[in-house]
Amino acid sequence: MTRLLLASASPARRATLIAAGIHPVVAVSGVDEEATLAAARERFGDLEPADAVLVLAQAKAQDVAENLPDELADADDLVVVGCDSMLEIDGQILGKPTDADDAIARWHAMHGRVGVLHTGHWVMDERETNEDAPAPGRLGAGHGAVLGATSSTVVHFADLSDAEIAAYVATGEPLAVAGAFTIDGLGGPFVERIEGDHHGVVGISLPLLRSLLAEIDVTIPDLWTR
Repeated sequence: MTRLLLASASPARRATLIAAGIHPVVAVSGVDEEATLAAARERFGDLEPADAVLVLAQAKAQDVAENLPDELADADDLVVVGCDSMLEIDGQILGKPTDADDAIARWHAMHGRVGVLHTGHWVMDERETNEDAPAPGRLGAGHGAVLGATSSTVVHFADLSDAEIAAYVATGEPLAVAGAFTIDGLGGPFVERIEGDHHGVVGISLPLLRSLLAEIDVTIPDLWTR
């Protein structure tokens, strides 16, 4: 049996997986996001938003894989998944707001407009060697495969009043999420429509995850809780 280790503290990501029948093990990374991005820019130059979230997703998955909790230290059935999300609007990359004033300023800038929510996914196969032959074109367990991709979804924001923005930020929800909004919570009514994967906006794209797992010969039903 294969277990999914989610390298994220996001309750939305965990809830999305559980709703899809996957009850992940959760471990939170200690990655310094700003330092990680700075190091990546020094090495590769300016990063596109879709690349920036992939860099962070990779760093988080690697950090968790290298620093497993004691109860998982001897596990031989884990596939680690790291994720990171950012909103791109007017060419700027927006992660979590620094405080309430920052969240209010962001909403004044983005309401009634269109942005792109990027979510990077990084998968690491930490399972022990599997003697069974994998499907053609796939990697079986124990090959230490690492692979990643980014889900990008266009988000159309509603035209909010000042009172709506103030009330939403006062709930505290925008302070804990990339782009200062949710689509699956209190912020849902403020998103008019999207072009792309809904789950990618929540924080983990299930179709993209399925495709990445298929490369290491893992299917979604393999991960369903029985």
